[in-house]
Amino acid sequence: MSRIVVITGASSGVGLATSKYFAKMGDKVYGLARRPFEEEGIISKICDVTDAETCKKVVKEIIEAEGRIDVLICNAGFGVSGSIENSDMDGVKRMFDVNFFGCVNITRAVLPFMRENGGGKILHTSSVAGVIPIPFQAFYSATKSSLDIYAKALRLEVEPFNIQVCNLLLGDTKTGFTSHREKSTGDEGTVYEEVSRRSIERMEHDETHGKDPITVAKMMYKMSTKRKMPVKKTVGAGYKMIVFLQKILPTSFMLWVVKKLYCK
Repeated sequence: MSRIVVITGASSGVGLATSKYFAKMGDKVYGLARRPFEEEGIISKICDVTDAETCKKVVKEIIEAEGRIDVLICNAGFGVSGSIENSDMDGVKRMFDVNFFGCVNITRAVLPFMRENGGGKILHTSSVAGVIPIPFQAFYSATKSSLDIYAKALRLEVEPFNIQVCNLLLGDTKTGFTSHREKSTGDEGTVYEEVSRRSIERMEHDETHGKDPITVAKMMYKMSTKRKMPVKKTVGAGYKMIVFLQKILPTSFMLWVVKKLYCK
C-alpha cells in the first residue's frame, strides 16, 4: 500500500525534489505551497503554513480523500540576511512565522489523525546553521536552532503514540533558496555594510556550488523508511564532520573559524 505523504514548500527546491522522489518511489504525495503548481505525480494543494486554519482545512481535505497521513515533511522556509542591529524586523518575524511556526501549524493539524491512525513520521528540513550560527544570517540560524529544541520536545510528547520526529540538517544546497533570500538594506551606509555584503556573497557562492537537492530528497526518503528514525541527521560527510567537531571543540574556537569564513 502506498504511503500518504504531505510535503510543505513543495513547489521548488528541496521540496519539489523531495516530492518528485517520493512519488517516484511509489508514495502518494500531496505537495503544499502558497501558490498553485503542476507537477506530474504530485497532488498540489494551496496552503499558507503561517495560517493555522488553512492548515487544518487542507489536512482535513487530505484525510477525507485518503483516510490517513503517514509522513509529514515540514520543508517550507526562506532566509533573511543582514546584521542583527539593522535587519527589518517585519521580515524577521515573517521568517519565524514560516520557518518555525509554519512547522507548528501543519504539525498540529496532522497530529490528531496520525495518532488516530496508530502512528506516523514527521521530518523537518533544518540546517547546520541551526547548530553553528552564521553572522549576518543570525535570525535564520535562530529559526533552525528553535526547530532543534522543538523537534526534540515534540518527539518526547508523541512517542507514546508511535509518532517519530527527525530533523535533517542541511548544508549548502543548490536551489532557488539563494535567489529568494531577502537582503536587508538596513546595513547600507553603516559600519556593517562591507562585512555584511562579503559575508552574504561568501554564503551565496557556497550555496550555488552546493549539493544537488536530490541528495537531500534521497536522504529524506531513507530516513522516512527507517523503522526508527534518528532525532537528527546531517546531510553530507563534510557537514557531519563539522557538526561533530562543534560538539568536541571549544565554542570560542568554532566561533573563531566562523569569523574567519564570514567576517573578513
